[in-house]
Amino acid sequence: MKKGTVLLADRHMATLDSIRGLLETKFNSIVMVSDEKSLTEVLPKIDPDIVLLDQSFIFTRAPDFASLVNNFGPDLKIIVLSTYEEPEYMQQCMSSGASGYILKRSAAKEIIQAIDKVLGGGTYVSLNYIFSNEKDSQASNGVQRSTDTKNGGS
Repeated sequence: MKKGTVLLADRHMATLDSIRGLLETKFNSIVMVSDEKSLTEVLPKIDPDIVLLDQSFIFTRAPDFASLVNNFGPDLKIIVLSTYEEPEYMQQCMSSGASGYILKRSAAKEIIQAIDKVLGGGTYVSLNYIFSNEKDSQASNGVQRSTDTKNGGS
């Protein structure tokens, strides 16, 4: 059964088109915008079930993003689509009111799962984000994983 409306906001048409293709079987209506002005004009008119938002909408105008979330209240569900793997970007998005954070490189694999989780009242952080930062953390702590079984690697 299809759900209501999703609002896709990204500056790149190729990204909008590819994500739309993933969502067409899940949502009755998919509205796409490519700039902040369109986002703020369309959002109150369509009252989407969820917003998939490119991170550039947040980091170029962070105060506007926070006020956008505040104006629509906690019922506004936002998943940020990002190319940034650094923890501070994810933390900024989540603390500003986003319910999810997906790395664009893994969006095709994770977007449906993320949407279901967020619409169910949960939060979602990209698995690729978690694993890439886990490796960075282990490397900075001197932990290395080895698959060298001939020499007793771990």
